[in-house]
Amino acid sequence: MTNKLIPLRIAGVGYSLPETVITNDDLTQLYETSDEWIYSRTGIKERRVVSGEENAIDLGFEASKNAIEKAGIDPEDIDLILAASSAPPDLYPAIACHIHERLGIKKPVPAFDITAACSGLIYGLSIARAYIASGMYKNILIVATDNNSRLVDWTDRGTSILFGDGAGAMVVTQAEDGIDDIIAIDIKADGNYGHLIELAFDGKNCPLVEQYEPKPTGIRMNGRGVYTFVAKVLPQYVEELVSNAGMKAEEIDYLIPHQANLRIIQAVQERLGYSDDKVVTNIKYYGNTSAASIPIALAEGVEKGNVKLGSTAVLCGFGAGMTWGGAIVRLREGIC
Repeated sequence: MTNKLIPLRIAGVGYSLPETVITNDDLTQLYETSDEWIYSRTGIKERRVVSGEENAIDLGFEASKNAIEKAGIDPEDIDLILAASSAPPDLYPAIACHIHERLGIKKPVPAFDITAACSGLIYGLSIARAYIASGMYKNILIVATDNNSRLVDWTDRGTSILFGDGAGAMVVTQAEDGIDDIIAIDIKADGNYGHLIELAFDGKNCPLVEQYEPKPTGIRMNGRGVYTFVAKVLPQYVEELVSNAGMKAEEIDYLIPHQANLRIIQAVQERLGYSDDKVVTNIKYYGNTSAASIPIALAEGVEKGNVKLGSTAVLCGFGAGMTWGGAIVRLREGIC
């Protein structure tokens, strides 16, 4: 006899953004470029960046507080924390451990980070679903937060124009009404394309042994290669995700994609045959916030009334690895 899987409820979502805004015109102080050149290629007009001592942990904490408040639970009710980040400020303690401390949770609970780059929220949601379904945990906090402005090479026009900083968070719980808010979810990776986006973590060998050649610092990306890969894989992948769930594209109310490049988003939109009002984008104002981009787009969309609750949405993302993933979710009243 098999145990019945416990369904998951998306109880609350929240987000946080730095106050400092860097426009395309501001970037002309760093290299030869223009607002028109950047916007026509990416759909980005401006981005938010951390300043001073502010970092991804601060942003993740604020987003977590917002999500927990929306979920209507006490931080002490959280029994697992998952954090997704493309490159955390510290390798250890994990961001999840920092969030545990910042939230003032007194009891020890498992807290760990996952690295799936811009697909991190989907990967985290997949892990959380398995834990919820098994009955191992009841209330899980997923935090996706990045401060890529600290990681790019600001002399590299091709890469630095793309990224911004931000955080999104989601509280998921056991669904007491028997309805699972995750209709379908899938995650994938192909390490054969890992060279397309890289960020080296360098150190030095022991002085008693032969040294090695240090790697270049900052995010390194083959922009054309990434675009070609994603444009080929993602539209068909999302279409198949919907089909494999036994649904039709028109049964999905919203597409909430990773905010990497407006042209890639439009390719998925065209494949599904969606009108502009069904596609949630904020890349124009925030750029690519990596793991945080999907939950920011979701939470802000609900907050601004662009995403109506009592609906269904496809969340989909891709990132370094190469990783990608998608989820079809129910968005209930009260999550934001």
